[in-house]
Amino acid sequence: MEGRIKNEVPAVAIESRPMDLWLLAALLGLLVVGSVEVFSSSAVYALKKHGDSLFFLKRQLAWLVLGMGALVIGSSGNYGWLRRWTYPLLAISLCMLVGVLFFGATLNGARRWFMIGPLSFQPVELAKLSLITYLAYSLSKKADKVKTFSVGFVPHLLVCAIMMGLLLKQPDLGSSIILAATTLTMLFVAGTKISYLALAVLAAAPLAYSMIIGTPWRLQRFMAYFNPEAYKQGVAYQVVQAQIGIGSGGTTGSGLGLGRQQLGYMPEGHSDFIMSSIGEEMGFVGISLVLFLFAILIWRGIRAALGARDSFGSYLAFGITLAFAYQALINTGVVLGILPAKGLTLPFVSYGGTSLMVSMYLAGLLLNIGQCRPAKRRERELVNSVGGTRRKKRAVLVVE
Repeated sequence: MEGRIKNEVPAVAIESRPMDLWLLAALLGLLVVGSVEVFSSSAVYALKKHGDSLFFLKRQLAWLVLGMGALVIGSSGNYGWLRRWTYPLLAISLCMLVGVLFFGATLNGARRWFMIGPLSFQPVELAKLSLITYLAYSLSKKADKVKTFSVGFVPHLLVCAIMMGLLLKQPDLGSSIILAATTLTMLFVAGTKISYLALAVLAAAPLAYSMIIGTPWRLQRFMAYFNPEAYKQGVAYQVVQAQIGIGSGGTTGSGLGLGRQQLGYMPEGHSDFIMSSIGEEMGFVGISLVLFLFAILIWRGIRAALGARDSFGSYLAFGITLAFAYQALINTGVVLGILPAKGLTLPFVSYGGTSLMVSMYLAGLLLNIGQCRPAKRRERELVNSVGGTRRKKRAVLVVE
């Protein structure tokens, strides 16, 4: 055997922090509120349509069990496998987004789902994970090159644009906005010049204008945003009913199961507009509770990003947190009438299958990354492990 010297970081076992109980408690709180409200808001609708008032609750609980498994998988082990599978995962996501346009099931005029027997799968959920993983891997690898236009800006924007184009073909404007907002924010945090980001937004403005003006139903939704009463029997029906429900809930709500909007006035009260059901039955207190829990989730997600062991984990945690934040913000804004209507669920709260399971896996990744010690503290431990030297390059003995 022979020893030789290498400039490497010593293989020191770094003690992990305990699991982030704040993040876990916020997640469980959202899941409990969501499960209770899914049943409360869908019982009458489920009984009328399926002959079983527990129809949606049973499926929600089944996906919740699968989601718990995904949470455990995401929170344990090494998330570094995502780095190694970045490009295969991205390729699979793009193929599925293309495939759903030809072989997907159509519901309410949108082709977004693969149907496998009684189960459905939305490729956009995998696309979110793959795009965030790609951005985290690429931004961490390119470092200072992120500031350049051709290397640090164009490739990331191109991948996001391809995904957005495929989503708009479904059509799924809401998810495409989430991907765009997450991408631009991650690029901003990584150090991309603001002028490049502004250029991207200005370049997309004419396309957005043509899509709204050139599509009759999108134009109607846009007009309904400014005058919902004029379209209350059409595209603004659910928005108007949502505002009626929230307004009637008052401070503490009418009580669980006592909401009147669930008696056939709000057929989607358990999915995209579940915040309206919470507002009617739990009042301002219920809405505030949900937003407070999301605030905790975002706070702890950012904390996990700042304390990540490596730059890949930092970008990954930040991207996941951004996706949750933007989706919750847009969903709540639509229900309150602040934003034009979009078909987006409320993470962890709305009724959903693959969206709930993938979201819980992403939350598990946040818990996983958050268990790492902050980088500075880890650096000190590594320094102490080789005799107190504070040089960045340390010599370790490698025995072959």
